[in-house]
Amino acid sequence: MSTFDDRENAFENKFAHDAETQFKIDARANKMLGHWAAEKLGKTGDDIDAYALEVIKSDFEEAGNEDVVRKVAGDLGAKSSPEEIRAKLNELGAVAAEQIHAGT
Repeated sequence: MSTFDDRENAFENKFAHDAETQFKIDARANKMLGHWAAEKLGKTGDDIDAYALEVIKSDFEEAGNEDVVRKVAGDLGAKSSPEEIRAKLNELGAVAAEQIHAGT
């Protein structure tokens, strides 16, 4: 195998690792957003986790975060704005990244 092949394989492996890490960060941030929204909706117990799972699943509709924002904004109605939800998701994304990179 040539040096070029080795470098290509290393790049592909890094790309796959980075994509997997980003997926984990996004899923964790969506879960935390789901918990935050569930509490605003007055959900308790297992209903909080069930709602958080709905939020995670909503992220598979399209690329980016707008599908999640749309779902949560629709559910919260007047209890929150899309801008507040985006800000909260950005905040939680940073927390999720920190946790994933720390291995927690």
